[in-house]
Amino acid sequence: MYRITLDKSGKRRQKPFLRGVFSHFRPAQILLLGFAALIIVGTMLLMLPVAACSGHPTPFLTALFTATSAVCVTGLVVVDTATHYSLFGQLVILGLIQAGGLGIMTMTTLFALLVGKKINLRERLLIQESLNVLRLEGVVSLVKSIIGMTLLIEGVGGLILSLRFTPQLGWARGIYYGFFHSISSFCNAGFDLFGIISGPFSSLTAYSGDAVVSLTIPLLIILGGLGFVVIRDLYYNRRFSSLLLHSKVVLAITAVLVVGGTILFWLLEQGNALQQLSPGGAILASFYQAVTPRTCGSNTLDISSLRGATQFFMIILMFIGASPGGTGGGVKTTTLGALLAVTWSAVRGKTDAESFERSIPGSIIFKAIAVLMLAAFLVAVVTMILVVSEKTSFLAVLFEAISAFGTVGLTMGLTPHLSTLGKALIIMTMYAGRLGPLTVALAFWQRQQPVRYKYPDERIIIG
Repeated sequence: MYRITLDKSGKRRQKPFLRGVFSHFRPAQILLLGFAALIIVGTMLLMLPVAACSGHPTPFLTALFTATSAVCVTGLVVVDTATHYSLFGQLVILGLIQAGGLGIMTMTTLFALLVGKKINLRERLLIQESLNVLRLEGVVSLVKSIIGMTLLIEGVGGLILSLRFTPQLGWARGIYYGFFHSISSFCNAGFDLFGIISGPFSSLTAYSGDAVVSLTIPLLIILGGLGFVVIRDLYYNRRFSSLLLHSKVVLAITAVLVVGGTILFWLLEQGNALQQLSPGGAILASFYQAVTPRTCGSNTLDISSLRGATQFFMIILMFIGASPGGTGGGVKTTTLGALLAVTWSAVRGKTDAESFERSIPGSIIFKAIAVLMLAAFLVAVVTMILVVSEKTSFLAVLFEAISAFGTVGLTMGLTPHLSTLGKALIIMTMYAGRLGPLTVALAFWQRQQPVRYKYPDERIIIG
């Protein structure tokens, strides 16, 4: 982005906006401020009387909760989206979902490219940080690819869902619902509009056995959660052996979690949530519930009616989350992949972590451990406070905390009944989960200094 200034002679000059305004901020701090600014703008818009069906202003905390959930592509709501917000309010939420899913720097770069401005080095560094990519080269080209892929995938998904919804809802509402849920699903947001049809907070429970809905939405979730780098790599390198190590790890972990999750969910819920469905419907529902915890909060089965073991399994999936550079949250599949690689190497007596005939640098393992520990610490603190402030079971509180951190949006029914303190905690957790615990920590930590010394090695006993 650019700003117009006047020099001493009175001539107009263009200066990079980010260089002038954020020149003293580090990339992590700019990302935090950018998302915070977007949340504040969304909150103000949702508080307008025109944004509510009742015509009355929405309370500040409710609007802030909804705006944070939309920008952080979570889907947790304290009021039903379909029945509380007007068309204007729903479109504001949809815009926040799209901006939050693509990321602040992607949207900023898009506007700069539309007006024909060049992207300087500092702005490229910000894009690299926001997209969590390893290389600086080609980041602007990647942004263009992201925008093109997003429009294509959301467009195809919207058309398919529109054709499914129009016989039930009519052309206007069917098309609107189709594209709303396509954007929400690809961005892994989990917001839905079916409360007005099936009852508040019902999500997509009326479509548990519907093949079109139960396949289209999970595929949109998977594509959004893979990460744009992986999708682009798949486009240019069709063979698995030619892919980047990052793409191989993401695809392998995703496949195991989706297939294994579907099978385990089907086994756990036999004779319970799946007993009223046909064999095909049970498989579709199991597949849907295995995908949606990573990290889109829509559901075709009532989460509160699931067995405790199933709910705990979904907690694990939510904590893992999606993949870097995508629209989901969690500690990410690559973090799990790196830790599994180093664990397998340790079991075999090796000193280097290996995956797909490649060695993973120690700095990556170090970062993966930091992400896992920070995430676990955040979830533990939030859960302990919520156990005190909210009158419900421990499992429901843990489910809520990890759902917020993983920007999932699933709930066991606690969200609408949260206390003021509980809402504030979940808002902060969604915010930290979308940006990533390590990014938040680096934003508040001092600027990194070059290391000029190294302490002597000394061993400690492990295990």
